[in-house]
Amino acid sequence: MNLYDDAVLVLKGYKGQPDLRDAYLDHLASHPDGMWKACHAGHVTASALVVDPEHGRVLLTLHRKLRMWLQMGGHCEPGDTTLESAALREAAEESGVAGLTLLPGGPVRLDRHPIPPPCHWHFDVQYAVLAPPGAVQEISDESLDLRWFGYDEVAGVADESVVRLLEATRARL
Repeated sequence: MNLYDDAVLVLKGYKGQPDLRDAYLDHLASHPDGMWKACHAGHVTASALVVDPEHGRVLLTLHRKLRMWLQMGGHCEPGDTTLESAALREAAEESGVAGLTLLPGGPVRLDRHPIPPPCHWHFDVQYAVLAPPGAVQEISDESLDLRWFGYDEVAGVADESVVRLLEATRARL
């Protein structure tokens, strides 16, 4: 099974957000290259919210290009075999935290958002990952800053998409 096939299976199995899920599936059906950044009509991305439930906090990155506090995530790469592995890879690369584990149950949310040309849309499949006890973060080249925020602080620093991801993650926890 390749990444495209995995994405279709994951999305077909995702029970939330049916209209948006169907839009993702329609996009992939009409764009066989829809997993890759080169697809200018839009492409699937994978992200993950790094959560430390023991301390009631999340790790957010101040995105270098967008200058916004966001969850870890980004483009799928040729070596990615599943959306889960892409999200976990992105979370580990951008957070520097070793030993992250995916929150069971598949994607937490979907979030489609416009991006600057030449592409038009990110079809983000959002997961949550659990930080191990004593997690130590290390900033990557993709970030201006990396910081833990208490659950109650997120709405004051991040946009609604991150707030919705946190709410859905907390409901699953």
